[in-house]
Amino acid sequence: MTPALRRALLAWYDAERRALPWRGTRDPYRILLSEVLLQQTRVEQALPYYRRFLERFPTLEALAAADEEAVLAAWQGAGYYARARNLLRLAREVARAGWPRDRAGLLQLPGVGPYTAAAVASIAFGEPVAAVDGNVRRVLARVHAEPEPGAAWLGRAAADWLEPARPGDWNQALMELGARVCTPRNPDCAACPLAGICRGRAAPERYPAPRKRRARTEERWALVLQAPGGVVLEHRSTGQLAGLWGVPMGPGAAPPAVALARYRARAVEPAGTVRHAFSHRRLVVHVFRGRAPEGGVAPGARPLAELDRKLLRAAGLEGAAEGEA
Repeated sequence: MTPALRRALLAWYDAERRALPWRGTRDPYRILLSEVLLQQTRVEQALPYYRRFLERFPTLEALAAADEEAVLAAWQGAGYYARARNLLRLAREVARAGWPRDRAGLLQLPGVGPYTAAAVASIAFGEPVAAVDGNVRRVLARVHAEPEPGAAWLGRAAADWLEPARPGDWNQALMELGARVCTPRNPDCAACPLAGICRGRAAPERYPAPRKRRARTEERWALVLQAPGGVVLEHRSTGQLAGLWGVPMGPGAAPPAVALARYRARAVEPAGTVRHAFSHRRLVVHVFRGRAPEGGVAPGARPLAELDRKLLRAAGLEGAAEGEA
């Protein structure tokens, strides 16, 4: 990477970058929040959650003082709730001990991996370290015509390219290039400031080669029971949705007699099927609706996962799904 090409990419970024709310700040809390949200969420989807979360917890200290249920409620709808739980643990640790100011220190914080640590270190603290996300991986693979860029190769290539004078802007420039120009399909090579050195330009679809992933499908049943106090909900203490509330659920195509007896379920009938995808897992959930003689919770008073909102809607409780029950 020549100095002229570095200047060209940074000039393109300065002129074309999107006006995102986490750009133009050196606040590590706001930068970290954006990076955590963007781990599993597209920018357009992340924006409203970013703003809503900051309205509720404008500083790291405010987040550190919150209880988990309030944090999960603010995160509601963003998915992958382990991110929110780790963010709360991180806030409490940093509020007590202060921010680590380099990649190595950031890597010791809860939920922070190599990419996030490098992104925060370079953007917030100016450390000259390369951050490699999926967009950067694609740009590097295409420019070098590397079909299978492994972690070690990516680390070396990204470090060789890094502009140490503006490491945060450099990392964001490569990410922006991958997100807006060097896209997975139909890249706009004519607009790319790196087109002159791109060895993969003639066949960009070959670089990098598609990853082969198999998502397993699991069958579940769910009981949506209306009760005097609202809907029967349970607090989930383990698994991907730990910390959230949800309707009773279990493996199989229908709730067993022991589950119906436990909730004293009455007038139970099928209410349809809901399909929901996690990263490497697909759920097919058979929804049953009915009534329970006591208990119940207003869903709006508890943080619910999007899966449970789908289940409530499938059972005909659209208002409850939106927190109006």
